[in-house]
Amino acid sequence: MKAQGIDILPVEWIKEVINNVAERLVVVDRNGIIRYMDSAYCDFLDITPMDAIGKHVDQVIENTRMHIVANTGIPELSSVQPIKGSEMVANRYPLYVNNELVGAAGTVIFRNPQEWLDYSGRIQPLLEELQYYKRKFEKEHKSKYRFSDLVGSNPRFMEAKQLAERGSYSQSSILIIGESGTGKELFAHSIHQNSTRSHYPFIRVNCASIPENLLESELFGYEEGAFTGAKRGGKKGKFELGHMGTVFLDEIGDMPLLMQSKLLRVLQEKEIERIGGQSPKSVDVRIIAATHRNLEEMVMEGKFRQDLYYRLNVLKVEIPALRDRREDLLPIAYLLLKKLEKKFNRQGIYLSNAVELTLESHSWPGNIRELENVLERAINVLDGREITMEHLPLYLRDQEDSAGGSFPSLSAKTNQEEPIQPLKDTMAAVEKAALERAINLAEGNKQKAAKMLGISKTSFYDKCKLHNLP
Repeated sequence: MKAQGIDILPVEWIKEVINNVAERLVVVDRNGIIRYMDSAYCDFLDITPMDAIGKHVDQVIENTRMHIVANTGIPELSSVQPIKGSEMVANRYPLYVNNELVGAAGTVIFRNPQEWLDYSGRIQPLLEELQYYKRKFEKEHKSKYRFSDLVGSNPRFMEAKQLAERGSYSQSSILIIGESGTGKELFAHSIHQNSTRSHYPFIRVNCASIPENLLESELFGYEEGAFTGAKRGGKKGKFELGHMGTVFLDEIGDMPLLMQSKLLRVLQEKEIERIGGQSPKSVDVRIIAATHRNLEEMVMEGKFRQDLYYRLNVLKVEIPALRDRREDLLPIAYLLLKKLEKKFNRQGIYLSNAVELTLESHSWPGNIRELENVLERAINVLDGREITMEHLPLYLRDQEDSAGGSFPSLSAKTNQEEPIQPLKDTMAAVEKAALERAINLAEGNKQKAAKMLGISKTSFYDKCKLHNLP
């Protein structure tokens, strides 16, 4: 059969095609009266074509909207339609003949409940796997800390914390300065968590740990075929993954100059270009950078771009070293102990007086990271609940007093004729002697004495009370 030179399928062929495709078909006129329903659709509904044709569609198909589409001429695609206890996927199309709306045609996928169950069985494992990776991504790219987790009463620390908290409400770049181990990443987590971007990704990048030849692809991603070994379909970079969220660039002082110029483009133009890409992509990210280096000196030496430094240094948060906030040492130590108790499934761990004094007198070149390492080491060798001197690393047990000999010489008091006292009693005597000497040097001014010992006034009063000192 031909019409104006075009091959036309016989009517029998058309009916057979309709009956064999996955979608079930129904056709209604402008008034919603069924004009056609294929046999498979009728079988699914447990009716015959004669039962359906000539009746209004809502009398035959539950939850139908075919008559609405036939009246409005507005298509409805991929709608979920419950039919006989099964969730069907329905598509409804208006029918136009000579530009006149004459009715509607509708299809549903899955001819019977078993087909839906079979399909679900095949697709469910894929959906579960997708959900697993989605949860994993969200967990890995979510901030873990809040400002309430940043403990300390030192004035310089409080000033840094307050500045970071105020800055978290804006969209400006933030530069965090501090020695290694002072908690720069915790500050970055807290800023993101307190910002309007907290529901979006928090992407962490350590610029010092990624080889220079890989850093560009990590940050900006690449297109398929950009280089040998490139993944099929390409790969998103950190900036694309962090869209609408925050990208934390740790140790930015170690970023190569070439990457610095590309980072400047992200900050200025809000766009990136993948390796092998032909056009830029828009990204909306907030940059938080951190370093232990002196970027101003690096700018003068030509090792860091001056324009990038000023772009990053909109808000500069300087975190003091642990040795400069002695009054915070014990509160931080006990906070870390609580954290380690969960890790080791322990409870009620505390520090002996001698250990507290030793920790307070140490210079802590590794800052909070070193303190956590010391406490974790102690818990690993701890049998009871009290951490004593024997549980500390050897370099802490053997360290000399930083006050320049303010403690009495133990070797002068200990000889073969005098019995050796328990270590706890010996350290208590040392602590008491240090307190008495500080009080004498401060002429009774306890606040001054506490400052000389590098401890808080509250801690000083507690120790005086413990040793029955006035």
